[in-house]
Amino acid sequence: MAETLVFPGTVEWSGENPGISLKEDPTGPFTTLASFFRVMLSPHGRGHALVLMQSPQAAAPPAEQANLCLTDNEPLARWLVSNYVAHFGAWRGLPGLQGLQFRELDSVTTDGDAITRYGETVRAGDMTVALEWSGLSKPFCFALAPAQSATGRHHMPSLFVGCDAATVTVNGRVRPGAPIPRDVAGQRISTAMLAFSETWIRV
Repeated sequence: MAETLVFPGTVEWSGENPGISLKEDPTGPFTTLASFFRVMLSPHGRGHALVLMQSPQAAAPPAEQANLCLTDNEPLARWLVSNYVAHFGAWRGLPGLQGLQFRELDSVTTDGDAITRYGETVRAGDMTVALEWSGLSKPFCFALAPAQSATGRHHMPSLFVGCDAATVTVNGRVRPGAPIPRDVAGQRISTAMLAFSETWIRV
């Protein structure tokens, strides 16, 4: 019988965290960042949050290019941004996080089969944000050790699905840019991926 693998530490949150990071120039900075959370368990309960950076390099951009967090559980969202998002590779040290605006979301709709394509649509007042992933690759499951995780303090067992293309559409306007290739756990994917069954365990 195979040995049971038990991760030491405290489970802090578990859920889903698909993301899209876009560049207009593959060698330049990210120009649009979106990280969507569907949290099933956390110290702040359950909830959804979409962290959307339309101006990652600006702390006080114009309203039409605002950096936003749309959420139905603001304490959870603020905790996720401070303790997790701020440590993600593409997000770390960005001025846009300093002026992040929190708004209450009205609804979240999921579509697609998660085999060929997948989508999440978030509505908040007069704003509709649609995230779409397409050209999905074979799912793979892995567990990062704390030293390799974004925070440097957590085990992170996850199921990832890479994709060939992804879009972020805000009120009917597609944000410019495209995901770029990257490697995760020995797999060639891109800066847009589905992250399901994601659990962060503090050691």
